[in-house]
Order: sequence, then structure tokens, then C-alpha cells
Amino acid sequence: LLAPISRPSCAAPMFAQTLLMSRLRDIGARLAPSRRMDNPGQSGIVGTMTQDADILIVGGGLNGPALALALAQGGLTVAVIDARPATARADEAFDGRAYALALASVRVLQALGVWRALREVAQPILGIRAGQAQPGQTPSPLFLGFDAAEIEEGAMGQMIEDRHLYAAFLAAMQREPRLTLHSGAQVVAQEISPEGVQVTLADGSRLRGRLLVGCDGRDSAVAARAGIKRWGHDYGQTALVCALSHTRPHEGIAHQIFLPSGPLAVLPLPGNRVSIVWSERDATARAIQWLDDEGFLSVLRPRLGDLLGDIALEGGRFAYPLKLTVAESFVAPRLALVGDAAHGVHPIAGQGLNLGLRDVAALAEVLILAARRGEDIAASDVLERYQRWRRFDTVRMALGMDAVNALFSNGNPLLGLLRGLGMGAINALPFARRHFIREAAGLNAAQPRLMQGLAV
Repeated sequence: LLAPISRPSCAAPMFAQTLLMSRLRDIGARLAPSRRMDNPGQSGIVGTMTQDADILIVGGGLNGPALALALAQGGLTVAVIDARPATARADEAFDGRAYALALASVRVLQALGVWRALREVAQPILGIRAGQAQPGQTPSPLFLGFDAAEIEEGAMGQMIEDRHLYAAFLAAMQREPRLTLHSGAQVVAQEISPEGVQVTLADGSRLRGRLLVGCDGRDSAVAARAGIKRWGHDYGQTALVCALSHTRPHEGIAHQIFLPSGPLAVLPLPGNRVSIVWSERDATARAIQWLDDEGFLSVLRPRLGDLLGDIALEGGRFAYPLKLTVAESFVAPRLALVGDAAHGVHPIAGQGLNLGLRDVAALAEVLILAARRGEDIAASDVLERYQRWRRFDTVRMALGMDAVNALFSNGNPLLGLLRGLGMGAINALPFARRHFIREAAGLNAAQPRLMQGLAV
């Protein structure tokens, strides 16, 4: 559906991705074994290394705290090592950054007990509109329109400001007795042995555990130190991210405007405010980002048309280069990768944080159930269950978004006509719209218990 602005993402139609499913299923099947994730493995024997926690998580953005809470609530002890101080992450000032959570991701937060603190500051996503346009011209009459009223579950997702989301995670971590947060601590080395894992911090101190999890982003140092290679490519696009206030109500609708140079997402926030994720070719984006605020708005206005009425900037402006990067393996001896550390995808389908929370839910379920069976939670057969569960979904999403970006980010008039006809045809079929709404809300895939709102 939608995704975080700190790692930008957009509301986007899922139809092109679904049309590609048959081809992607073949590709994904070659990359991911087909055995069930919950096949019980042989019990492992954990060595006698003195442990500070069962699991060491490197990275304290959002996926790290979510995983830590899930594991701690499942009975495991966890240490979260975050290079950025918690006080810097928990700044209460609005800076324009926000996240869009699919309904299944909201259920994860509900199961973790975090959603109670967010309900009153969230903006429900009540619909999605996707269509083509040229700057300064009337949008195409052929579009896709999804309405939350077409499914029984209610809103398709929720928009949450970054300042509120991290603060809720931080408060929950501080309440959890099995969880320790090492704030402002940087990992400079890691060692893996048959007995366990050990990380060395910049101050020379060391932490030991049974399993190491990298939640440290696209340039994951945990993955690099483990020798895990990555594949992918640069999109030649940069996402320009900001928040706007406006005079015309957004009515809870997320808009995806496909422009020849890249997609423009308009995501509703509480009140008359929206988050903007605007993808442009690199050179154009650099020139726009150098403009002052009024110059920036003068370039943006023709692309929005009269959608929002009068607009003004709220908070800061951010720019992020866009590239596809996927780890060749999500696991290694006594190590697992989660979120952007495992996969960084194009924001066109808005699945950044949502994909990360799927990782969180799957890995937590695998590890907690393994621990209850008396297995070594870091044994290779246990970690392979996580990889089998998540790798196909990730490859499917990555290749699907790749294809959609290539299809829509161009000005070819013939392709434009075909795109419009395709969107118009799907929009005329209620059963097709319902399928895509459920896909966008994260309700169609085989789901871990947390994504159903259930404790493990």
C-alpha cells in the first residue's frame, strides 16, 4: 500500500504487479525452497558462552524495536544496539516525515501493544486513486480507484508521523523487562562461533548472545561483515520528500500520480496536511532540491494541479536516491537480516516498512516456536525456515515494482494509452478492485500470527 517517508515510499496500484505474478512465481520458486516454514528441525545444543541476551539486534530504527518487542513478549531476552541516541530519534517536533502502514502492519502493532498510543494520532487511509498525468495538464480520465468500503475490515491502512511511531516503540521497549536498549552505541566488529555471537562496540565493550540480527538498513554493516553479497541496480531516480499543508480537504484519500519522470505520491495526514513522495530523475531532482522553498513549491504546483488547493511547506525537505538492493541470502551462520538490511525496493508500490514488518512477524514466529520446541534458535535449519518464508515474497515484490516502474516512468504515448486502458478496465470490475484492495492492505498473502493481530 504505502510506506515510510524516512525511507520513502508511495501509494501505488498493485494491478501490474499482480499481472506479473505467474512469471515472478517461477523466478521466486527457484530462489526459495518450497518446504513449509514450520517443519520442526533437529534440536541443537547451545554452547557454554556467557550471554548478555538470547538475541542481539543491531539497528534501532523501527524494525529493530518491533522485532525486539515481539521476541521479548515471546519469552526471549533481547538487546537492541542503536548507533543513534534515543533522544535524537524521539524528537517531538514535526519534521515532515511519516510512515504509511498497511492494515496487516497495523495488526502487528496491535499485537505488540504499541497501537494504543498511536490510535488518536493516526490518519486512516480510506481510499487510493492512481492515474497518469503530465505537469500542468488535466489528469487522464482513465484511473484506478479503490475504496475501503469495498472490504469488511475498514480502512486499508494508517498514516503515522515518525515522531509518534518511534516514541511509541521507545515507551514499549522501556516497559519490557526482557529487553535492553543500548542507545548511542555503535558496533565495530562481530564474531560468530559455534557457541554463539559476540559484537564489539566503539567504546571497547562487548555483548554476547545466541543469534545476531541485522536491522541496520540498506548499507547493512552486519551483512557486509558476514560476507553477504547483494544484487540490484540504481534506478537513476531520487525521491524528494516533504509535507504540505493545504486548503482543500484530502478526505483520507491517497493519490498516486504517474508522471513521465517518476511517480508522485500524495499521502493523507491528520488535518489538512499530506506527505509528498516525489520521484524525479537524478539530475532534475538535484536541481529542484537546490531551490529555496518557494522555488520548490513553484515546480511542485503544476504536478499537483488543483488537487489540494493552496499549498505550503510543513517541516523539512529530504532527498533519497532510489535503488534496488537485495541480499543474496537473508541468513548466515547464527545471523539473520530484517527489513532494508535484507531488501531495499523501489517505493512505487509503497512496501518499505510493510515488508520489514512482515520480516519481523515471520522471524519472531520462527524463533519463538523453535525455542518452545527446545531447538537452538540460531541453528541453520531454524534460520532457513525464516528465509523460505520471506524470500519469495521479497523477490516477488522487488521484481514487480521493478516492472511497474519501467512501465510507468516514461512518456511513451502508446504505453500511456495501454496503461490507461488497463487501469480503466480493472476499475470497471468490482471483483478485481476488491482483490487489489486486499493486496494493498496486506491481506492476501499467507500471514504470520502477528500480522493477524495475534500473539505468537
